[in-house]
This record gives sequence, structure tokens and C-alpha cells, in this order.
Amino acid sequence: MWGKLYEAVKQVMLLTHKTEQNREEIKALRQEVRDLTRAVERLVYEINRVSEKDDHEREKITLRLENELLRFERRLPTGKRGEEPTDKE
Repeated sequence: MWGKLYEAVKQVMLLTHKTEQNREEIKALRQEVRDLTRAVERLVYEINRVSEKDDHEREKITLRLENELLRFERRLPTGKRGEEPTDKE
């Protein structure tokens, strides 16, 4: 009987220790998940910023190209035969 009681107490102590160990591991894992979540959120934010910056750069390049095309078109002759292009600048 004392042997069974000893084994039961020993088992309870072992389970108590393992439970505490598991709680600590769970706490550490939760912190890791929070840290990873923050890192992912930061990456999403940065990706969005880069995307917006790229959109603005494309828009600026498009506008520059349109400006250059307009300047080039002003230099072309009117296309009517016998007339000289006029210089409007």
C-alpha cells in the first residue's frame, strides 16, 4: 500500500513539474507568435509603402514621357504640303 501511495505521489509530482514546464513553453511560444505577427505586419506595411512608391514613380515616368512626346510633336511640321511650320516658342 505504501508503495502505491509513493508511486501516486511521485506521479503527481512529475505531472505537476511537466505541467509547469509546458506552461512556460506555451508562454514562450505565444511570445514568439506575437513577435512574428508584429514582424509580418511590419513587412506588409513596408511592402505597401514600396508598392505605393512604385505607383508614384510609374506615374511620374508616364507624365515625363507624355511631356516629351508633346514637346516632340510641337517640333514636327504640320503635315500640310507647301506650308512652312511656324515656330510658336
